[in-house]
Amino acid sequence: MCGAPAQGSTLAGVDLATQTVIQGSVWHDGSPVAGAYVRLLDATDEFTAEVVTSPEGEFRFFAAPGTWTLRSLAPIGRAERSLAADVGLNETTLAIA
Repeated sequence: MCGAPAQGSTLAGVDLATQTVIQGSVWHDGSPVAGAYVRLLDATDEFTAEVVTSPEGEFRFFAAPGTWTLRSLAPIGRAERSLAADVGLNETTLAIA
């Protein structure tokens, strides 16, 4: 069983002065994509973690500061985005074309 927190939950109790949070949502044709897999890959393209998006298409990772790649996989398509994450909240959107 995955130890990832429920996607879409609040950040209450998370110290954003010390934590690096990467969160966002997956969209397709103006609508959120529920149930998409979002993978977190490190700077060498090595798999680090994976979560499933919430009903609102949201995802969240707790990571170290650095360069990360986010890759979404869904039956309707894929999307990918690179992100330089710093300590604090780092937000992004993955748009499936």
